[in-house]
Parts: sequence; structure tokens; C-alpha cells
Amino acid sequence: MRFPDRRSRLAAYAPEGAIVTAAVLYGATFAVVQDALERTTPMGFNLMRFALASVVIAPFAVGRPWSGPAPGPGDGPLRLWWAGVSLGCITAVAYLFQNIGLQHTTTSNSAFITGLFAVFTPIIESVTFRRLPRSGIVAAVAVSVAGLFLLTGADLRIGYGDAVTLITAACFGAWYVRIGTVANRFDVVVVTAIQLLAVAVLSVPVVAVTGLGRVDATVVVAVVFTGIGCSAVAFSLSTWGQRVVDPSRAAIINLLEPVVAGAVGYLIGERLGVGGYLGAALILAGILVAERGTHRPARVDPAARGA
Repeated sequence: MRFPDRRSRLAAYAPEGAIVTAAVLYGATFAVVQDALERTTPMGFNLMRFALASVVIAPFAVGRPWSGPAPGPGDGPLRLWWAGVSLGCITAVAYLFQNIGLQHTTTSNSAFITGLFAVFTPIIESVTFRRLPRSGIVAAVAVSVAGLFLLTGADLRIGYGDAVTLITAACFGAWYVRIGTVANRFDVVVVTAIQLLAVAVLSVPVVAVTGLGRVDATVVVAVVFTGIGCSAVAFSLSTWGQRVVDPSRAAIINLLEPVVAGAVGYLIGERLGVGGYLGAALILAGILVAERGTHRPARVDPAARGA
């Protein structure tokens, strides 16, 4: 008699588990991508990564119904495509600036600064839905800026790579909010496939100008790992998880991303120094302040669970 209850509890935590898995995959990519970017151009890598992801996910997307468990009034295939393309535009900009930043900063710096998406998410959510941010947001921003100051060398002149990566953090904040508005309206696999395809298509004109770069075994491994595991799989998991988990809560779960990336950076010999580690800790503290009180019990309805 207890088995159904246990299975129900597991189902209730499955969306958060999906986001955790995606965060670990995202965090593991920083060092791999940084090595590849020594050979390819930023958008050249994105083109290969997301083109492969599109090819991998396409067979699973073709023939599936467009709608999710809770389509909105007027939703249909046209709005599905708009949702996927808009997500693709945000993703393309985010990864372009992240890749540029990785060429000019360390793996750990890039990861922790990218983690500021958890501060940007509730701010963008407040603007989007026209509601005042929680009182802790101002404190979170102040703490995070102090952490960024220490992380980047306690210098008022922030480095180019770190500054560019801040744009990535803002874009990912917008991505979490946008995903939260479409996850229940459309099929997860289909909207993810459109998003990945949009990134690949948007990369083409830039690559036509900047070139692809040099492709060798290191680049191929990075493209396969990020294209399949960190795009086709992780993006689908993130979108499915946000059918139940709100954007701000999803952002705090993704704090695992900079933690995993920082651990990988340490293993490959990166050392931040006392000030750097203190700065990273302050950024994490700021993010936690920003997300305090965002957790709500997971709402798992039969339709969402079945999807």
C-alpha cells in the first residue's frame, strides 16, 4: 500500500531532478568548450554544436503533437514556432557572449559570473509580470557585485571577458522566464527542437563572416558532448522541469552549474586565490539571497506527469 505513495513522492521531485541533471551537464561543459574555442570561432562552435543537437532531436520531434498539457487561448503551431524561435534568439546571444568571454577569462570566472542569472531571473520576472521584486533583491545585487569585484581581482576595471559574460547571465535570466511562459503550453520535445534549430540557423550568417576555425579531435569531442548531452538532452530536461518549477526556483537549482564548473576548473589546475574564492562565495550568497523564499511545493498534475 505504500508503494503508490512513494512513487507519487518521487514523481513530485522528478521535475527538480530533471533541472539538477541539466545543471550538472551545463556545468561540466565550461572547460571542454574553452579548449575547443582555442581552435574554433565562438559562433563556429555554436553552429556545430546546435546543428548536431538539431539532428539528434529531430527524429523524436517529428510527428509529435504541438500542444502541451495546458495550451493557452489562441495557441497553435504558429505560436509554437514563435516560442521556439524566440527562445533560440535568446540562446544564440547567450552562448555567443559566453564563448567570447571564455576566450578572455578563466573557466571558474565564467561559471560564477554566468551563475548571476539567478539574480537576473527574479528581476526580469518582476519586470515581465509587472510586480515589485522581493525586498531581498537589492541586497542580493549588492552582495553579488561585491563578489564580482573580488572574483575579478579587486579592480574597479572589470576585464573584457568578465564583462561580456555578464551579458550571458542576463540572457539566461531572460531564458528561464521565457521558458516558464511556454513549457506547459507546448510539447517539450518540439519546442526544444525548434529552439536548437533556430540557434544553428542564426549562427550561419555570422560564421559566413568570421569563419568556422580549425576542427580537430578536441573540437569534435566538445561538439558531440555539448550537442547531445548539454543541448538536446539538457534543454529538454530543463523545459520539462519548468512545467512545474517556477523560473526563480529553477534558477536557484541551477546554482549547481557554477559549482560543478568550479570543481572541474580546480581539477584542471585553476586557482582563484583567497580573494577569488571569497568573491565566488559572495556571488553564491547573493544568488541565495535573491532566491530566498522562491520554493513552492511541486504541483504535479496527471497531464504534466504523463507528458
